[in-house]
Amino acid sequence: MMTVLILVLAGLGAGALNAIAGGGTFLTFPALVWAGVPPIMANATATFAALPGYAGSAWAYRSEIERGGNPPLAHLVGTAIVGGLTGAGLLLVTPEELFSGVVPWLLLVATVAFAAGPSFVRYLARSGREMSGPAGLALVFVVSVYGGYFNGGLGIMLLAVFGVIGMTNLHRMNGLKNLMSVVLSVVSVAAWAVAGLIDWGNLLVVGLSCALGGYVGAVLARRVRNTTLLRLFIVAIGLIMAVVFFMRNPG
Repeated sequence: MMTVLILVLAGLGAGALNAIAGGGTFLTFPALVWAGVPPIMANATATFAALPGYAGSAWAYRSEIERGGNPPLAHLVGTAIVGGLTGAGLLLVTPEELFSGVVPWLLLVATVAFAAGPSFVRYLARSGREMSGPAGLALVFVVSVYGGYFNGGLGIMLLAVFGVIGMTNLHRMNGLKNLMSVVLSVVSVAAWAVAGLIDWGNLLVVGLSCALGGYVGAVLARRVRNTTLLRLFIVAIGLIMAVVFFMRNPG
């Protein structure tokens, strides 16, 4: 009963955080590992649980997404599909012990990206620096591979990449971030489901909780004007979880 309660609370918190500022995986992934789910399966299950929230957010931004721009939407989606499948494939061939050792570093990288991402995007907007064409899509591919391998911190990494390749409309960037997250999650989850890496029982608990938390978070997001304290809280969670996993895997 305690395990179910922890998973429900993690799902509610993750859904709310994703709706307001992102970073929900910092709650669901460690909670699933704590519940006894192997790390690779926990990563796959946490990604699946976040999918409905991504889809809902992408639908809300559909008008901004459809306005067009460079790179073309088809190119971004195609790159995300190839990159996501590549990342999912890498996870499938990663031994459990190796992934357990990599997880603390992934959490640390995701936390740093989450903390520094907004400032980095603002800096790029002020400086006018951008990377377009094939080089920009190559950068999108790299982040897509990461997203197909590990979901933590994906949203802020996508926002940073969109800033690098010259996007300036934050609403469209947010919409594309959610759409790309949907694409990456779908292709990754499909591959992981075929490989038997989804914990369906815990997915039901966490997924429903995430959906409810996302609804509550969307309501709260309309009232939150300054998310600085919330972002600091998420960064603290990420750092704590990274330290915990480093202690679990001292080697």
